[in-house]
Amino acid sequence: MKRLSIFLLFVLIFIAGSAAWYYSKLHSNKRVSNHRVVNSPAAESQRIAEHAVTASAYAAQHGLSNDLFFLIDMRIASGKPRFFVYDNKAKQTILEGLVTHGRCNQNWLEGRRYGNEPGCGCTSLGKYKVGNPYRGRFGLAYKLYGLESTNSHAFDRFVVLHSMQCVPEAAVDPYPICQSDGCPTVSPHFLKTLAPIIDKSTAPLLLWIYE
Repeated sequence: MKRLSIFLLFVLIFIAGSAAWYYSKLHSNKRVSNHRVVNSPAAESQRIAEHAVTASAYAAQHGLSNDLFFLIDMRIASGKPRFFVYDNKAKQTILEGLVTHGRCNQNWLEGRRYGNEPGCGCTSLGKYKVGNPYRGRFGLAYKLYGLESTNSHAFDRFVVLHSMQCVPEAAVDPYPICQSDGCPTVSPHFLKTLAPIIDKSTAPLLLWIYE
């Protein structure tokens, strides 16, 4: 009887330890990134507006659309919307959705890390030109051309805008979402919403991933 009690005690300790490990892993992205998370809608809107001003000037200088921008704020936790479609004429965000960040070839990346080297598997910060659509291993995708030194190898790395089923349609914060190999990956429905915006634009759209 005593041996059975000891055995059951060890089983309970193992189960409790496993549950604690899983909980910490599930929440690790938010925990590590807390110092960078934008906490309030007002703060998010202010950051979006500030980056839109810079995006507008850059688009005008480089022959990109000045009507709409895709802005991705990496300071926001992955379980919250952080992909924003900004209407530069109305001076407001008209769409938002969840988007992944790169895992840098790890099973699960704690916090954020960025890279531009081929094969790094990381998100590359910087401005991109959204290119032509094509059908790839994930279905519909759009080519991305890095426009800065921080993302100059994006095309060679096959960093593209595409969707995956693992990306939820709605916010799941405080839980994180899945991670990618460096592509800004959205939900299937969100990509279907973005597709006509991209296709109907008379000039290439600017996508900007910033922190």
